[in-house]
Amino acid sequence: MDFTNKNVVITGGTTGIGFATAKAFIEAGASVWITSRSADNLQKAAQNLSSAKLKTVVSDTSSLSGITVLEKAVAESGSKIDVLFLNAGIAVFNSIEQVTEVDFDAQFNTNVKGSFFTLQKLLPHLNDGGAVLFTSSTVATAASLESSVYAATKGALNKIAQVAANELAPRKIRVNIVSPGPTQTEGLDGVVSGEAKDYLASTTSLQRLGNPNEIANAVLFLASNKASFITGTELLVDGGAINNLMK
Repeated sequence: MDFTNKNVVITGGTTGIGFATAKAFIEAGASVWITSRSADNLQKAAQNLSSAKLKTVVSDTSSLSGITVLEKAVAESGSKIDVLFLNAGIAVFNSIEQVTEVDFDAQFNTNVKGSFFTLQKLLPHLNDGGAVLFTSSTVATAASLESSVYAATKGALNKIAQVAANELAPRKIRVNIVSPGPTQTEGLDGVVSGEAKDYLASTTSLQRLGNPNEIANAVLFLASNKASFITGTELLVDGGAINNLMK
């Protein structure tokens, strides 16, 4: 897939799926913006990617002020966006009786409000015929223990994406959802134990965790002209989640 002369914005692009996707787009010829709330993480990512095609911006997309920083940076660049990958997200796993308001608000602010208003604010800078991708999750349609808030945020994203696909169709902007199954990322390491990861691997037909590069390949496909007749859909990249196959 060739993204030469294309401009890509990836929120949450310093680690995991975001980082792998940034690397893949750059290798395919694109110029890529990545965001993070952490300047240190952006610096590390820039060093690891080591590409003149990479630009970084410190932007906490969980707040409108942070999104404004990103919008201003894109506007001042004078470039139009061809691909917007709304990937920034956080997860906190707790039972319903243990969820705090702080954890609830943090997940909805980052995962839902952040993606919604980033899309809204960057729409004027998005090329007609461009592509928008949302990172969702297989948990959006599951009922895993201790995932109530996180799953709700991903379910909300799915619906926002489906509506956006219809609203943006007159501009020939395609909007799609990538829903990874359990994937080996720094984020996963931060919320589950090794034993839990073994269990998650066992819930897939392939009996392993996904690799961020495998998710990145799916994102690039949906962003490319090879997916020109695909919009408003959810692509499961989950190793054949056993629960899904049993439905």
